[in-house]
Amino acid sequence: MEEKKGLSGKEKFAYGIGAVGKDMVYMLSASYVLYYYQDIMGVSAVAMGVILFIARIFDAFNDPIMGIIVAKTKTKWGKFRPWLFVGTLANAVVLYLMFAAPPALNGGGLVAYAAATYILWGVTYTMMDIPYWSMIPAFTRSGKERENLSALARSCAGVGSALITIVTVLSVSALGNLAGGSTATEVERLGYRYFALIIAVLFVLFTTITCIAIKEKSSVDMQTATVKDMFKALFRNDQAMTMVVAIVMINMALYITSNLVIYFFKYDFSPAQWGSNYTLFNTFGGAFQILAMMILFPVLRKFLSTMKIFYVSFSMAFAGYLVLLLITFTGSTNVYLLLIPAFLIMSAIGMLNVIVTVFLANTVDYGELKNNRRDESVIFSMQTFVVKLASGVAALAASIVIEVFHIKKDETAEVLTAIAPSYRMGLRMCMTLIPIAVLLVGLVVFKKHYILNEEKTAEIEAKLQERKTSV
Repeated sequence: MEEKKGLSGKEKFAYGIGAVGKDMVYMLSASYVLYYYQDIMGVSAVAMGVILFIARIFDAFNDPIMGIIVAKTKTKWGKFRPWLFVGTLANAVVLYLMFAAPPALNGGGLVAYAAATYILWGVTYTMMDIPYWSMIPAFTRSGKERENLSALARSCAGVGSALITIVTVLSVSALGNLAGGSTATEVERLGYRYFALIIAVLFVLFTTITCIAIKEKSSVDMQTATVKDMFKALFRNDQAMTMVVAIVMINMALYITSNLVIYFFKYDFSPAQWGSNYTLFNTFGGAFQILAMMILFPVLRKFLSTMKIFYVSFSMAFAGYLVLLLITFTGSTNVYLLLIPAFLIMSAIGMLNVIVTVFLANTVDYGELKNNRRDESVIFSMQTFVVKLASGVAALAASIVIEVFHIKKDETAEVLTAIAPSYRMGLRMCMTLIPIAVLLVGLVVFKKHYILNEEKTAEIEAKLQERKTSV
């Protein structure tokens, strides 16, 4: 049998660009759909929070079903690429519709529209997300190449998320003004419609590049994971369970921050300059998130173990949130001071996104040694699911904060004004202390239960190799 050649640079680029597009779409939905429907369209924050949470729970059943459908697919274009392309097209259309709610809708009709489009968005996203990650074995060799490609794709996904964080608000403002918006609300409404359209088109373009450049070189038996399979695999593998908890907590902290920080800039920090301040904050933070994944992590890795970098990253995140809280309590309106916590928090998140993927991969080897079975596909399916779940829980938490502290525009005021001082204080504390508490839970669980340091993983690899050679 002819040995597969290693991946070319073109194939790696094509697969990576698909991850960029996919997570641009995911971040736009995860960070801005609550704001769009609550602040611009006027839907109740709690209603939106419940919709977002229920949709993510629905994914728990949707993901495995899609996995089974993909596994049974056989076409002349392969098992994965048809679903990847069709799912992308469908998701791009729904993404546009989700941010193009008819202005005539209100009340129950608007809530129903938001629920229908968001749930449908989740279904169509799964249509392309499951085959995207599942297709790796079909065009890679086993072992290191597969792991490296997965890590590359996760990093590219982080780049896509960071890009959306950086460009959204200014792009929305520019597009809304070009479209002829006559009021601030109309500018944002039109801006999000056309921005979503641009992102949808880019998404289709990037995925098309992936589908054209990547050829499924082998027929693989795709292992599909039901919800029951996921939890059975976790209960058999205490290290995977530990990492899933850590991943949930890290992503919850990130999404709570991303959902609330836009309200902080718009209704607290300096409403008159909120768009430019928010963009500067996100541009700086997003740039360092990318640099942390691409440069800072590899540099630190030359001097420190992944375990030490993990703790360094958590320390940076804690410090960032505490500095942010301190700055807000001083009442300062100097936006450049906020670049300090932006650097600390987003650099930490960037490195943690890389590290948790590495640690999760280590749990697969651990499970194989402990249980004589390799639950690779099941465990990585769980990662996708829990990230989605974290975004839903975070959106629900953010919506409750928005409702409790009455964070919304004053329709009677001619210009954008800050909310009441007591509500501003509540927003500041929730925006910082909740992520700190969430991260602290993740850190405690990790420190108490995770044992797969570099010495332990090397020992496990040696035992697995010994087991294979003795057979």
